[in-house]
Amino acid sequence: MMEIKVAGPGCAKCKQLEDLVNEVVAEMGMDAQVSKITDFSEIVQTGIMTTPGMIVNGKVKVSGKVPTKAEITQILTTEAAQ
Repeated sequence: MMEIKVAGPGCAKCKQLEDLVNEVVAEMGMDAQVSKITDFSEIVQTGIMTTPGMIVNGKVKVSGKVPTKAEITQILTTEAAQ
């Protein structure tokens, strides 16, 4: 199972990223657990300095921006193939 974490304090862009990730996971029919990290000290420990961020299987894949749906699909497809 793929583990996806969306990091952000709850701002509009963080919510947008979380919604996009959930959409892509559902559309791809992936076996993935999507969770949220909102605690600032926990976010910093991941290495993300600018939110929103996305961590897939323990690796920071996005930091400081909301990727497009196509970019999220590409990231998750690449990660699933590994």
